[in-house]
Formats: sequence, structure tokens, C-alpha cells
Amino acid sequence: MVKLGKTIPAGDLFELDAASSIPVWLQLKNRFIYLITSGFYLPGDQLPTVRGLAAEVEVNYNTVSKVYQSLEEDGYIVSKRRLGAFVADVSDKPGVDASVTAEIVTAEYIQRCSELGLSLEDIDAQFTASLVAAKAKRDRGARSAGNSKSEGAGNDPQEARRGRLVKFPEPAAADATDERSLGNGA
Repeated sequence: MVKLGKTIPAGDLFELDAASSIPVWLQLKNRFIYLITSGFYLPGDQLPTVRGLAAEVEVNYNTVSKVYQSLEEDGYIVSKRRLGAFVADVSDKPGVDASVTAEIVTAEYIQRCSELGLSLEDIDAQFTASLVAAKAKRDRGARSAGNSKSEGAGNDPQEARRGRLVKFPEPAAADATDERSLGNGA
């Protein structure tokens, strides 16, 4: 598959998880919707053939055909007989914007974390830790862009630990009450 002057194997674009509770055809459809709404595929771009994609991602031809039919029914692609499938202009499609794509990605993230055995509270904590780390990285990049010296995690052991989720044992209820009553009035 060629995109932006580079050859990107479909296997890299469409990572499917056969062990997931989300059906393979739906994983594939959601990934296409993400690639279309995020701007990776632009209106008029030709999609891989059904047979070609099925072979590259190692799924049944009928599965890919079902995905293409569903995408066409939803208005994301247009099939032209003997020419192939092309991305439709979805810019004026109601509900198609970055928030829809983010909702799809977030739902998949929650589903995958749940399949790993994480509770919703654990998923929230992990996401928050990752978000804090991403913000810190962005801020470090903005600061280093203004400085001639480069500061990185390799030089500062404290930097290397930032963003990791660390679980501390919760204090017993009695200990927490005692600490609060002895505190500084906060």
C-alpha cells in the first residue's frame, strides 16, 4: 500500500487481535473509519482490493468484503465497478470529526485494557499517568526548543521515572483517620 510516498504494509496499518472479544470485521471497519476521519486516507484515495487486503492481513475474503459493504452503507467509501473502492468525502457527514475518531479509539483502548484484566479504576489511573507523561514530554520539548542545551531522561534519573504508574498500598482506614486528625489542618 502506498501512502505519502512511502510503502506501508497493510499488516502495519491493520493490526488485528484474533483473541479480542471485538469481531475481526469490526476491528477492521473501526480502523478504516479512523484512517479516513483522521486524514490518513483522503477523499478520492483508492483503497486496497478486497482480495489484496484479505491476503495481506490474513483474513477471509468475505470478512473484508463485509467491511467494505458496511463502510459503503455508512458513506465512508464509494465502490466503482471494475475500478475499486474509493474514499468518500466525509467532511460534511454529520458526526464525523476528531471527536468521533477519538471516541472509537477510546472505546477500543478500554476494551483491550479490560481484556487484560484491568478494572475501570486501573484503566483510569493508567490513562492519567500516560497523559501526565505526554504533557511533561510536550513541555520539555517546548522548553528545550527555546534552549540551546538539551536536557533528557538519559541525564536525569528522575526524568526517566516520570509517567510510570506506581501503585502504593492503601493505608488502613484507622491509620488514614489518625493521620488526618494529627495533620496541619489541611
